[in-house]
Amino acid sequence: MNASPPTTAGDQPTILVVGEALVDVVVRHDGSRSEHRGGSPANVAVGLGRLGHPVTLATSLGDDPHGRMIDAELTASGVALAPGLFNDRPTSTATAWLDSRGSARYDFDIVWEPRSLDVLPKASFVHAGSIAAFLEPGADAVEALIGSVAASTIVTFDPNIRPRLLPDRAAVLARMDRLLPRCDVVKVSDEDLDWLHPGVPPTEVARRWISLGVRLVVLTAGARGSFAVHEAGEVQVASSVTQVVDTIGAGDAYMSGLLDAFVAGALTGREPSESVRNLTLAQVRICMQHANTSAAITVGRMGSEPPLRHELPSLIPAKV
Repeated sequence: MNASPPTTAGDQPTILVVGEALVDVVVRHDGSRSEHRGGSPANVAVGLGRLGHPVTLATSLGDDPHGRMIDAELTASGVALAPGLFNDRPTSTATAWLDSRGSARYDFDIVWEPRSLDVLPKASFVHAGSIAAFLEPGADAVEALIGSVAASTIVTFDPNIRPRLLPDRAAVLARMDRLLPRCDVVKVSDEDLDWLHPGVPPTEVARRWISLGVRLVVLTAGARGSFAVHEAGEVQVASSVTQVVDTIGAGDAYMSGLLDAFVAGALTGREPSESVRNLTLAQVRICMQHANTSAAITVGRMGSEPPLRHELPSLIPAKV
């Protein structure tokens, strides 16, 4: 990716999302099955596209019915696709087994071998993470891309840990230590931290990441809400009350909602490289509440179906 200042479409910052797109095969508690577009980065891109943001997804799909289904759904949600999308491998799948409460357990059949990550459009924001950040052979390309973006580009990261697909913990932590100094915002779940740093208090992990150069760490904990650590201090936000249909894509909807809040005003009108550092705790809280609303809408319906713009009103920049 060229190390030059971010470009915009009109007055809107552009967003590049890098990572896996796959098919979620959902097996429900009653034995019924269905197939949906999935993959954490693809879900984030869809969430942003549905909210009207200029977003490009760099991913890898098989030239098969599953791949063409995902391609069509991404396009319908306003997501532009980076070059080199299709390859000769089958499209990856994740089977989500839902319990009676709608919580998911996953089995994966995934290959991550993206093309052309060194020739991508410039962007104001780059979001990456999940399986693509850790699964070889593509993880090295993702790491190289994050390390090469311009200093003015805001980088957000969600590790979205899937233990069955990862190398050993030491290798994952070593890669995290290389990635974190270039990440401005890290969104992480309580389950991710339980695997990454078992037994270590989340605030202790977050403060260590801040010491490595991360400006803002946001921890999501489902019904227990979300918690943020910033250089200016800490913020706790309660979860939004909603009827849960299933939790598929909840964290991704939170991430796209958080990015939506940033683009709406929290990180505009300032020097981009310092914009996250300059956030006030009041601004962080408003962004987290906005992200909570996005996640709550998503868990209230079947599958990873993030909100449309009319369902998640834009933040007014003056209030952010």
